[in-house]
Amino acid sequence: MIEQLQDSLDEIERITLSHYEANAASFWLGTRDHDVSQNIDAILNALPKNRALDILDFGCGPGRDLLTFKQLGHRPTGLDGSKAFCEMARQHSGCPVWHQQFSSLDLGKGVFDGIFANASLFHVPRQELHRVLSTCRRALRAGGILFTSNPRGNGEGWQGGRYGNYQEYDQSKASLEQAGFTVLDHYYRPEGKPRDQQPWLAIVSQVKPGF
Repeated sequence: MIEQLQDSLDEIERITLSHYEANAASFWLGTRDHDVSQNIDAILNALPKNRALDILDFGCGPGRDLLTFKQLGHRPTGLDGSKAFCEMARQHSGCPVWHQQFSSLDLGKGVFDGIFANASLFHVPRQELHRVLSTCRRALRAGGILFTSNPRGNGEGWQGGRYGNYQEYDQSKASLEQAGFTVLDHYYRPEGKPRDQQPWLAIVSQVKPGF
């Protein structure tokens, strides 16, 4: 039963990553001009000011946000499961980029001040989410900040060639708290729209003392 579950998880990751590998160039063209300054401000405003920060861009894609963090004077590191995205991110940002899949993360302990998971964690199946969030928490220093932004909803499954795990705020908050985080703030995107036209849920959370 455990082997069958792992086979299923491996297949989910393989198919989802294959989708991104096959569409890497078009994904870059379609997202490179997206304005995510609200999200970048959200994580930086929760972190210490006036010093360079070690930030992990978790699911960095082609490197758009890596370059932004670098230009702001920080020390970002990228991580993505797609080899094509890793290569593009290194070229576009000049930052170190780790090629790691979410199913086999090796992030170290107390390495980062913040983790920026913009449009990435929703690809983690529900039964694996606690493990991944706990790995992120261990990789953060005391008081470290995790920023997440995911399409919201109830349920999980396939949309085209990508697997998604969709949660509303209460469920997301519970998942974060169980993994050792305290939620500091949340908001919906795009800004200024009615709630039914805000498909994205962003959450700023902090490592709980003692974890």
